[in-house]
Amino acid sequence: MSRRVVIAIAPVALAFIAILLAVVLRNRVMPPALAELALAPPAAGDPAGALVRAGSIHLPRGGPYLFGVWSSGRFRLTVGGHTIDGLGTIDPARGNPARVVLPAGIAPIRLAAGADARLVWLPPGRRGEVEYVPNASLAAAPPEQAQFTESAGTSTVDGLVALFVGLILAALGAYYLRHRWRSAAPARAIAVGAVFALALVVRLYDLGAAGQTFDEDVTWSAGRNYVQNLLEFDGSEQAWRWNLEHPPVTKYIAGVGALLSDGYGTARALSALAVAGACALITLIGARLYRPRVGWVAGVTAALTPHLIAHGQIVGHEAFTCLWWALGLWLALSIHDGDSGAPDPVALSPRLRMRLVGLGLVVGLAIATRFINGLLLPLVVALVAARAPGGQRLRAGAWASFLVPAIAVVTVIVVWPRLWSSPIAHLEEAWARLGKTHAAEPYLGLFTASPPRTYFLVYLYATAPVALVAGAGLFVARAAAMVRAPERGRELASAGVVLAWFVVPLAIMASPVRQDGVRYVLPSVMALALMSAVGVDGLARLIGKWAPLEVLGFPILVAGLLGYLGHTVVQAHPYYLDYYGEQVGGTATVAARRQFETAWWGEGLDRAVEYVNDHARPTAVVHRECIEPVKHLGWFRADLWAPMTTDARVAEWIVVYQPTAGRCRVPPDARLVLTVDAMGAPLAQVFQRDSVATP
Repeated sequence: MSRRVVIAIAPVALAFIAILLAVVLRNRVMPPALAELALAPPAAGDPAGALVRAGSIHLPRGGPYLFGVWSSGRFRLTVGGHTIDGLGTIDPARGNPARVVLPAGIAPIRLAAGADARLVWLPPGRRGEVEYVPNASLAAAPPEQAQFTESAGTSTVDGLVALFVGLILAALGAYYLRHRWRSAAPARAIAVGAVFALALVVRLYDLGAAGQTFDEDVTWSAGRNYVQNLLEFDGSEQAWRWNLEHPPVTKYIAGVGALLSDGYGTARALSALAVAGACALITLIGARLYRPRVGWVAGVTAALTPHLIAHGQIVGHEAFTCLWWALGLWLALSIHDGDSGAPDPVALSPRLRMRLVGLGLVVGLAIATRFINGLLLPLVVALVAARAPGGQRLRAGAWASFLVPAIAVVTVIVVWPRLWSSPIAHLEEAWARLGKTHAAEPYLGLFTASPPRTYFLVYLYATAPVALVAGAGLFVARAAAMVRAPERGRELASAGVVLAWFVVPLAIMASPVRQDGVRYVLPSVMALALMSAVGVDGLARLIGKWAPLEVLGFPILVAGLLGYLGHTVVQAHPYYLDYYGEQVGGTATVAARRQFETAWWGEGLDRAVEYVNDHARPTAVVHRECIEPVKHLGWFRADLWAPMTTDARVAEWIVVYQPTAGRCRVPPDARLVLTVDAMGAPLAQVFQRDSVATP
């Protein structure tokens, strides 16, 4: 083995050793599941040969819980006076897990099951995949003696170990990119840092103010389990069934936050970091394709684009999709930097080979985040070939076409233990779930579950701030003008890259799953931000030909753009998910005309539910059927669940979500006491009735 190879792989070996030592040490010091409970004598009705454990459990919130047991045989579980008997296979249809309503506090718990049993639950605030109950939520003492710390509900040690692993991997990536980081001029590095800081601050400000959104709990809970599976070296098929329809990378990252805090805040902050990183990379891409000022304006524009803010505040796959696309494009654009080529007409230089491996790794991580990110693959391969020095394009393209997808496939398999056995069958199972469309949604005045293939293009137009639409128009005009310009070569090539970045994600239009606005085409939104910056730069150069504006034209245009975007951010806060541009009349008009989705993911519902929780009398009758399609996000007080009704005529309180959809009939004597709105569009409403008649 040559000295060069040893130097190249030594950091990987050191990182692997550090990670392995951390995980092994964790497994040596961490007690096994249920170790916090005390052994207890068997009782009548317990499964034969069962090991009995008893003690207390900390219940963080009042409301409906799901409790279950994962074991090799039968079990009997008693929590807070509720007894659950069943088989140790997680199957809701057979009552495992089972639903029980409990108040917040400390409750007695007793479990009779096999020695391999694992207790699972879902506390109020989350619905989806059940989670492993953390040891910090269990105690051997009875409720009147049990004491719990603020760490109840968390697995802090696991979270810290996972965070350490993540930092090691991030440092390893930064090490291998060090030469490309160093090539940036100091002024450009400052601009990148400023964009990153701005994007991060905007997303962290008032984080969580929009409330819980549709899929956050599923990703959070499954990720929590996934990370603990990795730390425990558990590759069994059952351990990886949680949220099996989506690849694991987002869940790993969200899982770190889930282990560190019993809430979504930490995991949301990691999403904010990802989108801030994407905005910083857009700055580098714009500077490389055009000029530094274009990159800076593009980065700031992306940082202040409402829907890129929204998905940087949510536990979801979108934030990391943005990061991988931006990183993959930047790596592809800079892959030939400093590479003098190889004397062999067939072989590649060692540097280029390593860079192609790194690019394949990023593409693999993108696919292991969301399947549709496979669209990144043809784009970066084409860029590698197109950006190669003259005479080397065919060779570079051929090698990229082989190495990048090969490394990407290996990466997906390595990071997803579910594919370690029966990979084709497991992929088909995942795709079968993903192929199902959601409920009908408003689109151009109609409710439909099958919008036309132009759906995403229309949504990109409707959800962009009007300044971005105008900037994109200027970009197209500039590119068209350059066709006849003598210096058109580099300019047109750059325009082609940006246009491809915008168009390639739209290939999802061929899929039957056309829904949920721009969440599936956020890479196109990033390209739109760059288009806008290019358009502003072109306009500044045009008006700069007039002497009085030669120097001030660009600053004036940029100040106007950023002032407008800043105003837009203030107006849209905190419901960035519901932003629609002035070109379609704004959010209020869109909602009134049922042109597009508003109140579509649960945002704003938390304030309506909180109002009921604060004002309803004990055991008041609440109607929540009108919260569809996000009924699982209505977390009412514990005492309000038993008397809850499906008949609005006997309800004292009625909560309506997405009221403009007109799906719910409210009794005529109900008084509207609260409206939660986004830029004039009602998201949720609360109605109260003073007298309730028996139907």
